[in-house]
Amino acid sequence: MRIQRSFADDQGGVLYLVATPIGNLDDISVRALETLRQVDVIACEDTRQTRKLLNHFQIDKRTVSYHEHNKQSSGSGLLQWLAEGKKIALVSDAGMPAISDPGADLVRDAVASGFPVVPIPGANAALTALIASGLPTDSFTFVGFLPRENKLRQLELERLRYYPETLLVYEAPHRIEKTLEAMLEVWGDRQAVLARELTKRYEEFARGRLSELIAWLEEEQIRGEFCIVVEGAKEEEKEQKAAEIVTWWEPLTISQHVDQYCEQGLSKKEAVKQTALDRGLAKRDVYNEYHRTQS
Repeated sequence: MRIQRSFADDQGGVLYLVATPIGNLDDISVRALETLRQVDVIACEDTRQTRKLLNHFQIDKRTVSYHEHNKQSSGSGLLQWLAEGKKIALVSDAGMPAISDPGADLVRDAVASGFPVVPIPGANAALTALIASGLPTDSFTFVGFLPRENKLRQLELERLRYYPETLLVYEAPHRIEKTLEAMLEVWGDRQAVLARELTKRYEEFARGRLSELIAWLEEEQIRGEFCIVVEGAKEEEKEQKAAEIVTWWEPLTISQHVDQYCEQGLSKKEAVKQTALDRGLAKRDVYNEYHRTQS
């Protein structure tokens, strides 16, 4: 067990996770700018993209690339710098690093090596879309990008089918229509919101049913990354799932059900109690039926 006190003095190497704007550069925080100015090096998903941000705010700082294709080699170098006491800021091209991002691997390794990891929060596309969607925000599940392969995407959508929470999905413009069609096929015609170009001049929200959004996209010139916000499963869908589930004990008689638990090591009393819970029956009824068949 380790306790991290993020503002303790003389911590040596520190990894800062610095959120950057998802579109509008004015969304960056004062604390994020101060951190970028004070660290020894900035690890970027794309150094060219980050350089635009740094130039805009007149920050002259060394940058190194850290992305999906070089995270092994670059990550080991960054850990070495942390061991030497350097302060490193990790940024993605837009939003919070380490969310649908290889930065999660660097965070894991830094934590495992005992280095402090300090978050500098800020803009996030999924939450930005959620709070403006008009769909429930009290409980939600962040899905990120769905698998690209049709079969794997289908399996993931089936897994998520009965989630009651609002679902947040990222998608690229060239796959958005196929993804919505797959959602419609598996989840039915739910209420959903498409959010694109968030915080930028052409920010746009399209709200409606999945079928309506698909029809709308057919008439639109699609551009920009999308965040899809979809309502969760309704109560009747969850009840349907419960009706479809075939439990292991359904082919068994009550007596066989109790015996099965006894074979697993439960006492007769415990087996009767668990059988009653499984079947929604009174313990006395299970007890009487079991002993009737044993006599």
